[in-house]
Amino acid sequence: MEQYVEKFKELLINYAPKVVTALAILIIGLFMIKLVVKAAKKIMQKQKIDITLQKFLSDLLSWTLKILLFVTVVSKLGVATTSFAAIIGAAGLAIGLALQGSLSNFAGGTLIMIFKPFKVGDLIEAQGVKGVVKEIQIFTTHVNTPGNKLAIIPNGSLSNGNIINHTAEGKLRVDLTFGVSYDADIKQTKEILMSVLTSNPKVLKEPAPTVNVAELAESSVNYAVRPWVDVADYWDVYFSTTENVKIALDKAGIEIPYPHSVEIQKQG
Repeated sequence: MEQYVEKFKELLINYAPKVVTALAILIIGLFMIKLVVKAAKKIMQKQKIDITLQKFLSDLLSWTLKILLFVTVVSKLGVATTSFAAIIGAAGLAIGLALQGSLSNFAGGTLIMIFKPFKVGDLIEAQGVKGVVKEIQIFTTHVNTPGNKLAIIPNGSLSNGNIINHTAEGKLRVDLTFGVSYDADIKQTKEILMSVLTSNPKVLKEPAPTVNVAELAESSVNYAVRPWVDVADYWDVYFSTTENVKIALDKAGIEIPYPHSVEIQKQG
């Protein structure tokens, strides 16, 4: 028993200063990391860096500094940093091989945040999904579809595929086509269609809306109706224009052709 007590005293004398020093480094280090990350956030806010990128860089800086602090604390306790680094490297390789897809998404998220092909609130079309960007995370991007469904797209495939940003230019063109009878006067029809557009307050004056004959189809003359709108008004203008065109053409007595089915009876 006395031998164990003596050994405990010896260990306490030898390791107590190391433990105290390691704890002091840990406490002071965590405090300093908090200050550094806070200062970095203020700098990024002054530089007006995107909020999502601010969070990503802040988290990355925090975890990097914490890992370095952990290695320092462990080394103060007497653990050889060379062997410790080898263990970390081997573990990192194993984790990397196991999480190849996640690392690809991580890299894709980093590229999206750096090059900013879109931002939160933009209307985009990518990977077969069309909707408004709700959130950009490290591994995935959340998109709210027109049907109010949440689409979660992996950043790896998103950053490597085609992206259509409908919001980037600030204005959208609504592409509509209406077919009328060959008997209708072209000039009158164009005036009616244009009046529907100009009477809609959500249709922009610049660029000006256009109405043109697009096609001489088999049973109708097709008109390309092209109003320009703000992104938020796209669907309102799309639906209201479709409805108001039908009302205006009916009022003017202009026929909108539709397929007729003819029933042929066999005579026996």
